Amino acid sequence: MRITGLGRAVPEQVLTNTDLERMVETTDEWIVERTGIRERHIAVPGETTSTLGTAAARAALDSAGVSAEAIDLIVVGTSTPDAVFPATASRIQDALGARRAGAFDVNAACAGFLAAISTGMQFVAGGGAERVLVVGAETMSRIIDWTDRNTCVLFGDGAGAVVLERGTADEPGALESFVLRSDGSLASLLYCGGPNEPAIAGSPAGPYIVMDGRNVFRQAVTAMTQAAAEALARAGLGVSDIALCVPHQANLRIVDAVARNLGLRGDRVFTNLERYGNTSSASIPIALSEANDLGRLQPGDHLLMLAFGGGLAWGAMVVEWAGVRSARPRDASVHVPLEQAVPA
Repeated sequence: MRITGLGRAVPEQVLTNTDLERMVETTDEWIVERTGIRERHIAVPGETTSTLGTAAARAALDSAGVSAEAIDLIVVGTSTPDAVFPATASRIQDALGARRAGAFDVNAACAGFLAAISTGMQFVAGGGAERVLVVGAETMSRIIDWTDRNTCVLFGDGAGAVVLERGTADEPGALESFVLRSDGSLASLLYCGGPNEPAIAGSPAGPYIVMDGRNVFRQAVTAMTQAAAEALARAGLGVSDIALCVPHQANLRIVDAVARNLGLRGDRVFTNLERYGNTSSASIPIALSEANDLGRLQPGDHLLMLAFGGGLAWGAMVVEWAGVRSARPRDASVHVPLEQAVPA
């Protein structure tokens, strides 16, 4: 199994901390100190999870040098689909013209990309597919209560994608291990209501994200630390073998705490949440694409990916890097004034 293509796409519209100061009782200093986030990209009318995912997918196909018709399967990790059904993956499949591909979504909240790429890798490893397109795409701004300063400062929109292909024994690139875990008994710490579970009493009409930030922080640090240790052990590797860790970009304090627990120096942990915020299942593939463009990964390097999200769901993955050609990020923008994108 080899990752052979990478792509990303984010809306052009940017919502800064200064913008948020005019919307809720908060300050740039407060947000940066507690999260590390300075700005995030916000989808405008006409931009959807599928349009962002399609743009990222096209960039990944360009990077891999393969056509959409060569894709056997599309798996999309998302918790903000365009609709209950059809799957957002089906809409991306149609937009790409990937006529041979099966398509379905997986939902593990912010751990959705790890769930999706683990699924795609199993299809390749098991012989069910030669090439799989995996997309993490979100429009989190559509499920945010913009009057809640504890959640509205955290999230942004975007998409990232990877192409998976079968490799040979003499080529670098392999899935070395993965761990996926969940604890549904803690679902109330981080959730978004739906048709059968509306928003909590007293909250604005939703459904919107509801989060117990303090307890989510504790659970995230413990769970990702343990998952990373387990994935490394399964791969027969130690922390010193990891060239780069690309964690879910949730909160800089969470990332720093996990890195300390694992003994990972800051220069071996890639973060970009300062500019994107928490893009949920899109955060790892967006960061992975940027890290590759910056030359942070070389063929044969061991890469550690970590994620944690609602469910509660979390996981870790170790892969040997195959070497991926950079592709220009696709423009996924629709030009609409920001005030039309974000409620006053």
